[in-house]
Amino acid sequence: MKQDHLLLTKQDKWVRPFFKKYKKLLALVLFLGFLTFFSAAALMFTSGYLISRSAAKPENILMVYVPIVLTRAFGIARPTFRYIERLGSHNWVLKMTSDIRVRLYRSLETEATDTKENYQSGSLLGILSEDINHIQNLYLRTIFPICTSYILYLFIVIGLGYFSLPFAGLMLILFALILVVLPLAAILVNNARVYRKKAKKHVLYNDLTDAVLGVADWQYSGRYEEFLTQYNDAESSVREEDYQLNRYSRLEGIIKQFIFGVIAICLFIWSGSYFISQGNPGALNWIAAFVLSFFPLLDAFGPVSDSVKELPIYEDTVQRLSKLPDPDKLDAGVAKNSITLESTTIQLEDVSFKYSQGKRELLSHFNLTIPEGDVVALLGKSGTGKTTLTQIIRGDLLPTSGKVLVGGVDIKEMEGQQAKYFGVLNQHPYLFNTSLKNNVRLGNLDATDEDVLKAIEAAGLKQVVERLPQGMDTLVEEGGKRFSGGEQQRIALARILLQDVSIVIIDEPTIGLDPLTEKQLLETVFNVLKDKTVIWITHHLVGIHHADEVVFIEDGKIDMSGSPKELLETNEHFKQLYEMDVYE
Repeated sequence: MKQDHLLLTKQDKWVRPFFKKYKKLLALVLFLGFLTFFSAAALMFTSGYLISRSAAKPENILMVYVPIVLTRAFGIARPTFRYIERLGSHNWVLKMTSDIRVRLYRSLETEATDTKENYQSGSLLGILSEDINHIQNLYLRTIFPICTSYILYLFIVIGLGYFSLPFAGLMLILFALILVVLPLAAILVNNARVYRKKAKKHVLYNDLTDAVLGVADWQYSGRYEEFLTQYNDAESSVREEDYQLNRYSRLEGIIKQFIFGVIAICLFIWSGSYFISQGNPGALNWIAAFVLSFFPLLDAFGPVSDSVKELPIYEDTVQRLSKLPDPDKLDAGVAKNSITLESTTIQLEDVSFKYSQGKRELLSHFNLTIPEGDVVALLGKSGTGKTTLTQIIRGDLLPTSGKVLVGGVDIKEMEGQQAKYFGVLNQHPYLFNTSLKNNVRLGNLDATDEDVLKAIEAAGLKQVVERLPQGMDTLVEEGGKRFSGGEQQRIALARILLQDVSIVIIDEPTIGLDPLTEKQLLETVFNVLKDKTVIWITHHLVGIHHADEVVFIEDGKIDMSGSPKELLETNEHFKQLYEMDVYE
């Protein structure tokens, strides 16, 4: 068994905290669960008494009137409580998983630029779907049923103790076999199997995701049969673990049914002897009541060992989630070390960088100063590190060596506060399937409708909005499909304007646009971002006159730099590139 158990311990930040946060709703759910099974048992109890009493031909209908009313009342109460309990438990779980998804997003967002390096796509999908699903099941299929069962267990033993302490002790032992011994045995026997199954499913998830993403290559290379064989073998291995687990479950089911049978016989014998000893012939009617009331409890006690058997899966899930960064600590650090910059001058001092799994240095002893309010264009071949450089400037990546200063402050000290100062306009801004107004308001959630409209107009979208059927409230559609590429970039630009940051990183926003749209978009961008510090990544020189300085990067270093005018006058290579781009 694993030594570092995290499930429901003080170190757990993904499951345990929600017990306290939603404790009132949790208490209500458990109480409703208890009432559900209590009503079911009471229904059988009163029904058993009613049938037995009616068979004895009562002298007066009033002798069975109360049991008739109770039977009807408990018959209505059982499904009612069950329905309300289901609503409450699912409401609780939906609240909890909603919080977990937000927490998971915030956790991954803290290391967003390293996500692809640290996690495979299949691993991320496993966390987002499988692990979240496991936590939902932890509550619905394990915690709620187990808590309800133990509440019923205590209630039954105490209730039987009112009639007979020796018999209550016997039931204490027999029910303990189902609620304690069998679950512990299930954990001991199946623990290793459950972990193996979880690990194999995780590998299968990763391999399948990789294969689907590269399915065309499998097909073109003629090796699709090899992939199918590998996948079938891996799936067979998972099915083998399932078979072993199911075989144990069947054996456990037989043992459970045997114990339930023993309990039913003991109840029959005890109730018969106990009520006969009372000397009242009518007391025999209680025998059927006590015996029948036991059977609905099978639904409460039966699933406990099955639920506990899955605890290793949940523990593994919590351990995986616990390895992610803690967003609460980050937020606390940000609140404690809030920084106000007096300048947005950016200085890179002897910066070198390479990815942890890479052999080649993308940047080597790189030095650059970007004065406040200047527009700097970064050019170079694909793979020379332009985008990486902007990520280092923003603090999403930390340099292997050297320093990055913004307004004299080390970027490391600004962790979690970059959004106050940096905005990013990239190649493919994502637009959500909501209104145009809501998409722009992502830049500043506290902005008024008037502020949003001003940002939209400044981004050159006034005429576009006027043509829309519902103006700013028009649905954008997922991915912004309603708008052209240039319009999508303008919407993203409006977000940045609403964000009102001092430094804007522009990562090739005009890729895929026609020359006229490209020129118009660049004119708008640099007009509305006037007086801001702008870092512009581009592959060609259209609109380069907007830049105060042009920096060419080659082999991790600055190959040439200067103002566009200077380079045109003094650098023949730049002049050739400019003529090729502008006059092509």
